[in-house]
Amino acid sequence: MDEHNEVVMNLIVNAGNAKSSAMEAVYAAKKSDFETAKEKFKEANDQINKAHNTQTGLITAEANEENIKINLIMVHAQDHLMTAITFIDLARELVDFYEIMSTEKK
Repeated sequence: MDEHNEVVMNLIVNAGNAKSSAMEAVYAAKKSDFETAKEKFKEANDQINKAHNTQTGLITAEANEENIKINLIMVHAQDHLMTAITFIDLARELVDFYEIMSTEKK
């Protein structure tokens, strides 16, 4: 695997890990374990920041007129990143909803 594809694969892995951590936050909130949900969102945020920094590096390289290879893996990585960001936003809303519902039951 060339260096470019390795960078792109890291973007995919970090975005995927972020999405998984956000899903784990939702599962924890569903069980009223809001401390774990908070920890999972911290993990998700750390991972999505890594992915975003990778994306920023690629954009910067292209802006500096470096030849950035656009291939199916790159397209998949961008799709994966945007899906993860959207999912994290939705997961935060779900966790907030579970927390409100938990508070109202008491």
